[in-house]
Amino acid sequence: MAGRIRSEDIAAVRERARIEEIVGAHVTLKQAGVGSMKGLCPFHDERTPSFHVRPQLGLWHCFGCGEGGDVISFVQKIDSLSFTEAVEHLAGRTGVQLRYEEGGGGARPGVEPGKRQRLIEAHRVAAEYYVEQLESAEAATARTFLSERGFDRAATEPFGVGYAPKGWESLSRHLRGRGFTEAELTASGLASQGNRGVYDRFRGRLVWPIRDTTGDVVGFGARRLYEEDQGPKYLNTPETPLYKKAQVLYGIDLAKREIAKRKQVVVVEGYTDVMAMHLAGVPTAIATCGTAFGSDHVRIVRRLLGDGVGGAAGVMLSSGAAVGGEVVFTFDGDEAGQKAALRAFSEDQRFASQTFVAVEPNGLDPCDLRQRNGDAAVRELVSTREPLFEFAIQSVLRQVDLSTAEGRVTGLRVGAPVVARIRDHALRGEYARELAGWLGMDEVSVRQAVQRAGRSDGRDERSPERRGAPDAGREQAPVRQQPQSDDPVVRLERQVLVAVLQFPQHGLAAGFDDLGADTFAVPAHRAVHDAIRAVGGVGAYGTLVEELTARGAGTGAAGQAAAQWAEGVREAAGPVAGMVTELAVAPLPEDRPEAIGPWARGVLVALIRLGLNRQIGEVKARLQRTEPDDPAYQPTFAELLELEQRRRSLQAE
Repeated sequence: MAGRIRSEDIAAVRERARIEEIVGAHVTLKQAGVGSMKGLCPFHDERTPSFHVRPQLGLWHCFGCGEGGDVISFVQKIDSLSFTEAVEHLAGRTGVQLRYEEGGGGARPGVEPGKRQRLIEAHRVAAEYYVEQLESAEAATARTFLSERGFDRAATEPFGVGYAPKGWESLSRHLRGRGFTEAELTASGLASQGNRGVYDRFRGRLVWPIRDTTGDVVGFGARRLYEEDQGPKYLNTPETPLYKKAQVLYGIDLAKREIAKRKQVVVVEGYTDVMAMHLAGVPTAIATCGTAFGSDHVRIVRRLLGDGVGGAAGVMLSSGAAVGGEVVFTFDGDEAGQKAALRAFSEDQRFASQTFVAVEPNGLDPCDLRQRNGDAAVRELVSTREPLFEFAIQSVLRQVDLSTAEGRVTGLRVGAPVVARIRDHALRGEYARELAGWLGMDEVSVRQAVQRAGRSDGRDERSPERRGAPDAGREQAPVRQQPQSDDPVVRLERQVLVAVLQFPQHGLAAGFDDLGADTFAVPAHRAVHDAIRAVGGVGAYGTLVEELTARGAGTGAAGQAAAQWAEGVREAAGPVAGMVTELAVAPLPEDRPEAIGPWARGVLVALIRLGLNRQIGEVKARLQRTEPDDPAYQPTFAELLELEQRRRSLQAE
């Protein structure tokens, strides 16, 4: 079996994989100063962006949870991959041909190198095959199904809709002809193992490819077309190394940019509903794949929304849009659809956005609505949505007769617990007032009922702020132990390392490599300094620039050199590699390009002056302990003069 991937190929993957594009497929990034971008961390729940990316260095770090690394480590963590799998995934995206060292001892036990990429490739080939088969004579029923729902060939093309032939091994035979093994077919979920061998999972069905946020096909959803098919109406890919139904959203690859742009996501229930929404002018529509909208889906959507503005309810504008984004759940108007909307109530409060429900009163789903009433009706459905909290309360009130005193009391008993479940304290008070109006009852009595319902439900009705919790019910970032201090010396040391790691050219100009091994007082800072010295200091960066320029890198030489040099420092840092990453992406006190150089030189000069002051003090103390006729007196006095001259020269600059 092949061993570890060659180091030069790993370096090529790091260089070619643009970290802002890889991260940007999962997180909405915004400019955050010179050469820096930020967004909501994909690895812990937060409302204020603390996740920073520095594209020039190819590094990322979250100042909330402490996670950080390079583009490879990001893919490892976001997709739950091993290092080798992440490298192979990025190599496939960037066109890097990987080579493996024989007998390197780094292979994954029991897993062939390139397995994930092979499964991705099998899905790509399968998707192309299904699209081709949609034009076949056998697929007439599938084409009729689509046309009856208002989807012509041009409409289906962006979604990659295809047809799986009735044959037991039509796709399997095609994939074997392309070099895929039976083990790969079953591992991918495209085929199943039976008593008589491998057979296609999808047969005689209309097929939709399910893509991840990067656009890779990771699974399929297939609809039954023929009466003789005894299987379920919809059949999805089973759980595989690629496909986790709780973590995929149909249409996310097509909708992600519009979601980020419009600050809106519309959640529908089916594949054809997503298609209808997009074609009707609602390109932010997505759907779950055979499962309820869960916490993993919430995380994906929040990252794309950049959901960090406002409180739990957001801030409404006169246009009806919400500052910070909005989430609109659309459900069928039948009882099952309304129950689905109420299930969303429990997940809604994980959003910082305003959340709405759009229910078509006649029970039409978006696809049927578009067929019957046209595109405008679909857009109208979304625009007339109502807040989810209001929908949840009204749903229980509709079950009682509010025209009688007994009915109103019952309405209070069933409505108060719903209001009590609203976590935002201010919003809960507003809906208590609304409930009083809907019931025609005294507001004080309703508020008291809501408070009693909260206590009986085990909830603390005080606001999160009064409880001392940053945000009740929300995952909190772990406390990090970092050398943070109000000590000006500690702050200065940190700023110097930030400046040098992010802009090594300024460290080169300011004489950073002349600093002594004991310059940094904080142990962690000293360890980072040792790592910089271990790779040859910032002088090694200058050498890299010269080498890359000589090889024709042109204007990109400085950027490539900075990324390679920073990666070398991280490797040399050992246990403090995480701190190197953090310092390399830390926000800067200056956001003007022309001010970066003076600031970097300023903090470096300040640290050098601090070191000189310390040395001068030590030499003066030594000189005071030395008699004038001692042979060591004159050399010590000369050393003092030299240090003071260096300090004066720094002050004169």
